[in-house]
Amino acid sequence: MKQLKIQLLFLLTILVSQITWSQASVKGTVYDVNSNPIENAHVLLEPSNLAFTTNSNGEFIVQNISLGNYILTISYLGFKTIEQTIEVKNADNTLTFNLEPDLLNLQTVVVTGTFDPRKSLESSTSVSSLNSKEMQQTFPRGTANLLQNIPGTFTDASAGEVFTRIYTRGISASAEDDMGWYYVSLQEDGLPVSLVQHSYYSPDLFHRADLTTKKVEAIRGGSSSITALNAPGGIYNFISNGISQNIGGEVQLTRGFQGNNNNALYRIDTNIGGPLENNWYFNIGGHFRKDDGARDANFTFSKGGQLKFNIIKKGKNGHFKFYGKVLDDHTNRYHGVAATNWDNPTPAFRQEFSSTSLLMPSFDTNIPDGRNVNKTNRFNPSKGVHTQDFAFGMDIQQNIGNNWTLKNNLKFSAKQANWQTSISNAFVSLNDPTAYVISDPTAFFRNDAILPFGQVVFKDALSGSEIARVDNSGLFSGSPFQYLTGGMLPNDAIMGTSAWYKDMDADEWMNQFTLQKKTETHDFTFGFAAGLSKTNHFTQGSFGYVTYEPNPRMLQVTLENPSQPIVALSDENGVSSYGSLFYVNTSADITQLAGFVNDRWKVADNLHLDLGLRYETIKHKGSKDRFAPLSLSGGIDGDNTTLFDNGTLGPTGEKDDFDYNYNYLSYSIGVNYSINDNTAIFSRLSKGNKAPELNYYFNNFSNVPINGKGEIQKINQLELGIKLSSKNASFTGTAFWSQLKDIGTSNFELDDNTNTLFYTPIQFNTSKTLGFEWESVFTPINNISINFDGVLQDPKADKWKVYDAGGTANTDDDTIHDFSGNTLAFNPKLMFNLGSTYERNRLLAFFKWQYMGEREGNVSNGFQLAAYSTFNTGIGYKINKHWSVDIVVSNLFNSEGLANFFGANSFGASGSGATPEFIQANPDASFVVVPILPRSSLIKLNYVF
Repeated sequence: MKQLKIQLLFLLTILVSQITWSQASVKGTVYDVNSNPIENAHVLLEPSNLAFTTNSNGEFIVQNISLGNYILTISYLGFKTIEQTIEVKNADNTLTFNLEPDLLNLQTVVVTGTFDPRKSLESSTSVSSLNSKEMQQTFPRGTANLLQNIPGTFTDASAGEVFTRIYTRGISASAEDDMGWYYVSLQEDGLPVSLVQHSYYSPDLFHRADLTTKKVEAIRGGSSSITALNAPGGIYNFISNGISQNIGGEVQLTRGFQGNNNNALYRIDTNIGGPLENNWYFNIGGHFRKDDGARDANFTFSKGGQLKFNIIKKGKNGHFKFYGKVLDDHTNRYHGVAATNWDNPTPAFRQEFSSTSLLMPSFDTNIPDGRNVNKTNRFNPSKGVHTQDFAFGMDIQQNIGNNWTLKNNLKFSAKQANWQTSISNAFVSLNDPTAYVISDPTAFFRNDAILPFGQVVFKDALSGSEIARVDNSGLFSGSPFQYLTGGMLPNDAIMGTSAWYKDMDADEWMNQFTLQKKTETHDFTFGFAAGLSKTNHFTQGSFGYVTYEPNPRMLQVTLENPSQPIVALSDENGVSSYGSLFYVNTSADITQLAGFVNDRWKVADNLHLDLGLRYETIKHKGSKDRFAPLSLSGGIDGDNTTLFDNGTLGPTGEKDDFDYNYNYLSYSIGVNYSINDNTAIFSRLSKGNKAPELNYYFNNFSNVPINGKGEIQKINQLELGIKLSSKNASFTGTAFWSQLKDIGTSNFELDDNTNTLFYTPIQFNTSKTLGFEWESVFTPINNISINFDGVLQDPKADKWKVYDAGGTANTDDDTIHDFSGNTLAFNPKLMFNLGSTYERNRLLAFFKWQYMGEREGNVSNGFQLAAYSTFNTGIGYKINKHWSVDIVVSNLFNSEGLANFFGANSFGASGSGATPEFIQANPDASFVVVPILPRSSLIKLNYVF
């Protein structure tokens, strides 16, 4: 028995020693081509499915693995992925890897616009990306400004961080100033930032980029028809930082100087992440900033920030992620600037393209709420838009066996947006009766009304001192106004502007579920997407008496006729016509459901076919108040001598309901043919659809039944492209054709008889665009790269009509103009970015030329926005392992290019009214343009740990 125990113990010892000696480790170091270690490179060892990231020295270690053969994959954004078979035959194995630059990220895996992650080179879509280094080379002026670096993307960020426009390939017609993201989906980690859009409620309100963003992926057209909710024009996906094997982070301090007067920007960004325990990881970060703005105003233009986080559990067969965002931010938007000379616009009325903002100055007042006159809404135009977004979600991915993978991404958000600002800044002459009668739009319809004619006194609302006293009693007999004292108003005018209050909220749920099955020749994806939004929207507009000058002042206005009581045309702050310019009170529930299927078919080793189908149904259900002036003797305060509160609009008790469903089928077929490991050609045919947004109901039906649903716009796209990647050069080029049908267009106009604003009847139109877009990088020598990207296109208004209301809501004088065959408005025929980067050791420097070609200011092609160039530059120096400093200059030579056009400089005018006939008849008229933002510079101090 004792001998048996000794034999068993000997056998066990041999067994343990064999197991011990069969375990091994792999140590590796990852460098770039200049032998600099790469931190946070991703290392994957298969078939064990072990994942790691490199430390600050570029090192990783894999322990306790069995001897044998493995596939080691190393990837890092901006570098070509290495996939190498290694043989582990010793207890300790040491390896070294050098990653080559991936000049256009063609070897980088993308997750946007596709149902399964794949290398960009292998995809059949036009996809571009920005990494964190490229994002840091941009002045922090919002999402649209950042996306100017995406090839083929038209962006207009002239108004600031919000009220921006983004589109590609001529798919733009309904992407108007207040609905600039109409056709594209702005996403965070694969889900939309917001499900709904309507006037002044776009996803850019609720998105800010900072150090929590790892990279941006952009899809232009194509597969977005089947991979995004109601967004066939493209996807811009901001991807957050993920798993890091080492605790670390970054803190960034920014000081900016903007415009002619070096207006200040102060900003702090931070992000920290790393492992917890038991394969749990975290990231947390955000930013806070105080910004005086690029143009001159007497208040802080932007102030606020956000906090973002994620917590990730990584398992053997998948991961679980819980994430969230808290955004609390104030920002504003810039107006247009007056100009003369239609052929060569020059600033008018002492305004300047580089500095004038024409915003109402800061003041506090309370304006009655038309829904309940016993309640008031606090109003201060310096507040701009106050946005809040509380969003939380869960992302799950799990390999469930037999090559099946389950993914689900669920997010809830509660959004609020409160606008307190001014809209319109038109010239209103003191010879125009509108300057006076707008104080009480109901005066001509009431027997007891006091008409505002005689001696009108304008006082500085802040100081109370009299500026001017005029006699306007001769206006109706054709005589001009007369100054009665030595005081005069600047430019003999006031500004036609509205004190605009808008309150919106939305509670949203969104979810995307996919189930994938991989076989030897097919990658099948089945799934559904859902979005639920419950939204409320209230808007009312009052008039603001403001001087028409570069730094406007509020005006207290009174009628002071001899032997008559003093009549107030405005309150003490200069606000008039309380809530009588417009009134909208609506609520809506939106349900979006989509089912989709996709097959990536491996026809041959170098040939893949993508077949995708998506059925989408969208339900809009809600109501909109009817309204009328409140029937209150003497107005809200009961005083007949205060005209400013006599015409307040309020609900009549009637509501117009809407309940409509939009159903459509979209498809996309793509093919990718790999010529070799570094070259591929692709093609894609897509048919997409765009259902109306809520502005269709909110804007187009005023005190009339909502008796029909909107048209679904149809988007057809065809593209053919090539992708080339080599050691010293990379190139992608895509020829495209796009067609947009059933475009509903309408104008925002002023009824001269009633002084109320209205939208004209909708016209349905078609546009076509043929073009070529490209993206290229060339490294002629070490440390220097040259980037060149752009688009050449021919955007046409194929079939196009515009409704002309003739300045009144009465239809007797209306006409319809046909502009078919004209060039599509606000689409350049050429735009490009050309730049160079020098990077060596601790130094990085860049210079970029951005060119925006000539654009038509409207579909009548009556006015052209001239081509312009801007130049951006910067330099960065890495002081040591932890500290670095960067200097970035935007619009280096202070270009005064024009980005937008609002039409004639008159209250209620629109850009479409500036037809060739109008311009010929009014050669000396002033008009409103929106210049690009002036030169700005910043210095950033970065600490990495």
